[in-house]
Formats: sequence, C-alpha cells, structure tokens
Amino acid sequence: MEAGADTLQKALRINLDPRWYGTIAEIGAGQEVARWFFRAGGAAGTVAKSMSAYDMAVSDAVYGKADRYVSMGRLQAMLDREFQLNLDRLGDERGDDTAFFAFADTVVARSYRGGNECHGWMGVKFQSHPHDEASQIILHVRMLDAEASLQQEALGVVGVNLLHAAFFLHHEPDQLVESLLDRLGTGRIEIDMIQLKGIEFRSVDNRLMALKLVQVGLSGAAMFGPDREVLQPSEVLRKKAILVERGSFRPPTVVNIDMLDSALVKFEADPEVAERDVLVLTELTMANLRAGGDDVDRRDFLARADLLAACGMTVLISDFDAYHRLAAYLAWRTDGRIGMVMGVPSLIDLFDETSHADLPGGILESFGRLFKNDLRLFVYPMLRDDEVTTVENVVVADYLQPLYDYLAGRGSFVHLDSYKPDYLPILSRDVLQRIPTEDTTWESMVPPEVSELIKKRGFFGYHRPQEG
Repeated sequence: MEAGADTLQKALRINLDPRWYGTIAEIGAGQEVARWFFRAGGAAGTVAKSMSAYDMAVSDAVYGKADRYVSMGRLQAMLDREFQLNLDRLGDERGDDTAFFAFADTVVARSYRGGNECHGWMGVKFQSHPHDEASQIILHVRMLDAEASLQQEALGVVGVNLLHAAFFLHHEPDQLVESLLDRLGTGRIEIDMIQLKGIEFRSVDNRLMALKLVQVGLSGAAMFGPDREVLQPSEVLRKKAILVERGSFRPPTVVNIDMLDSALVKFEADPEVAERDVLVLTELTMANLRAGGDDVDRRDFLARADLLAACGMTVLISDFDAYHRLAAYLAWRTDGRIGMVMGVPSLIDLFDETSHADLPGGILESFGRLFKNDLRLFVYPMLRDDEVTTVENVVVADYLQPLYDYLAGRGSFVHLDSYKPDYLPILSRDVLQRIPTEDTTWESMVPPEVSELIKKRGFFGYHRPQEG
C-alpha cells in the first residue's frame, strides 16, 4: 500500500495546526520522521529542532550514559530531556499559546551484513493544551521489511502516525492504536508493546491496549506483569528458561496453580535450566478470549487478568491457536529451554489430526516444529470415570499410537507425578457455574487470593449474600 500521500497529509495537518511545537530527535535510522514534516511543507510551524546523535559519545553527552542504546530507558531519557528543554527555552516566549512536544526514537535497522534484529523504541511526550501536564505514548516496533531503505520508510510513517494520533486521537485510545499502521501493513511493522500514561491517559488500562495490539493484528503477542504494567516481550524473554501454561483461567483454580508448581519442580531439575533464570507465564489466546464470537468481553478479560495478577503471574496474550506457533515465538526470543504445561485432555487434543490441517505436513510437520528445540510438555493427570489417566496410559488413535510412543520414549512428555489427587475432579467450568449461586464450595477450588478478589469485586456474577 502506498504510504506517501496519506502520510504527507497527516504531516501537513500537524504543520498547519498552530497548537503544537517541539522537537524531533532520532537515533539509529536517520531523520526518517522529521523528513516527512519537511517534505510536507510548513514545518517551521511545528519543528523547533530536529536532531540526530549517532556516535555513542555524542549521545551520552546529550542524554547521559546508557548500557543499551536501543532501549526504553534511552528513549525515556531522550523524551524527558527534549521536552524539558522546550519548556525551559520556549515557555516564557510562547507557552501561553503553545502545547509543546518531544518526539524521539532509537532504532537499529538492517545492517549491511544483515542478520541483526531490526527494532526500536519510539515515543512522544506532549501537552494536549498550553500549560498542561504532559502525557506520553511509548511503542516498541519491529521492522519486517527485507531492505534497510524500506525499513526506514516504514519507521517514518509510523512516527508520523504516532504524532498524529497523539495530537488528534488521544481521547480515543482504541482509534489511536488502530491508526498506528495507517498506510502500512502488518507485514512491514510489528508493534508488540504500547504504554500510554499521563493526564490524558489517566483512565486508560494499558493491559487493554496490549490486548488491542493483538486483537487488531499489530502483534502476534503482548505481555504484562502482575503489577499491571505492560512489558516488551523480547526483553523479558531474552536468555530465560520459559515455562508456560495455556488456559482460560476463568477463574484460575487450585489445579492451574498446582500444575505450574508441579511442573516447575521438574523443569528446574533439568540441567539445561539450572543455570538460567526461569520465567513462568500464563497464556491467554485470542481464540479463548473471543469464546466463539468476534468480540472480546473487556470486563471478563480484565477480571481474568486481575485474578492472575493476584496469583503473581505474568500474562502473555497471543494469537497463536497452534502450540507450535507459540513454541516458535518463544524460541525466536530465547535460547533457553522451553516447557509447556497442560492437562491430559489438551495432550489428547494434540493428537487430533484435524487440528493440524492448516500445515501441508499435517500432524508430523506440527510436531516437528513443536518439539524441534527439545521442548517438553509437562502433563498433569486427568480423572475420568474414577480412573486416573496420565501420560503413561494415554490412548490415542491406533495409527497414531506409534508416534505417541516415540515422543514419549524420547522424553517429550513429562508426567507430573506430584499432583494432588483431591484436585483432579476440579474443573474451571464447574467453579464458574457455582460462583453466582448460593453454593460456596467453589471457594475451596480456587486460591484464597482469587476467592477474596472475586467476592470483593463481584467477578463472574458473584453476589454477596444478604445479611439477616
């Protein structure tokens, strides 16, 4: 899709609006954003200063020392310094009529040798009205074009989109996010983290913005921590050993926690994990969040997010229905061991050939991708008709049993033998059905912190019993 005309119109609209005036500071990929404003004409009405600082010593002299130059910390230092300089230098002269801004990016594009990760941090700190407190938007972007020149062009377009969104869509956060890839496609740019803060975004929950990134296809995954703060996945996953449990967590039960606890003991006993920091993730897929429809119930999503936070969990939202896609996403971001935690029913579902029909090689290709880095599945038993089924006595289709036996023999399936038998009858759907009723037995089926929060916040239709 041709970017030029629409992007120039956005830049011109900003240039011709007398309200905003500020700085564009860029490190690493040229003056890609500033160039659009100068090409559009009238840039003197918008750009007080445009600058680059490619040499590390020069950059350090301006913004202070940095351990990493393409990082959120470096970006924040750039935004803070440039914004404050505008206030100090221009506030007395034009502060009554001007809303100041500072735009910055720090980026590494494709090198001549190639092979490097092409990504960067981009943000804008701005006043929406003269003398207003500052608001801020920060993005992490990955450039997906094969050529450096195309990456630079795409970066410039995203920068113009970001400034336009900050100035004209800050009151509509959903539209703001959707507009970031105007005149681009998800094949050119990925945005896997967005953080909105400041006075204009005081009512915004950034977990919903993380959800939005995945929902509209700006990223395949997004992440946030138990403190509700959004995280940049590549930085969090880097060099870690990863243990992940996929589930609905509606609500998280004692079974979910016991699955992770049991798996973690086995996972950490692996010599390949012993020298690594371990990151435990709970994953919500978009397919699960949509629950068969097109839309996501945001209140339901936030309820699950809050309950997982109460359990101290880091949450990954992904659009990866297939396990092999999740495995590939994690393996691209860490060289550490990856383990997936699941119950026997999910393992049986993995051996349903219809779930692999999207791949030319079917189930064999899917399993080849899933297990290629010695990934292991940590499998929690299932109770059915008073019989306990484990990885050691699972039965699959006759013609797939040799494949199952081969994978079991190579250690791809790890039996979680330290499970609590009393937990096996507990199912999330049963808990969910009991919460809105007078049946209080559900409270023992979830962790105490989950029960307390459900009752305090009225999640899932809970009604506090009438006194008297």
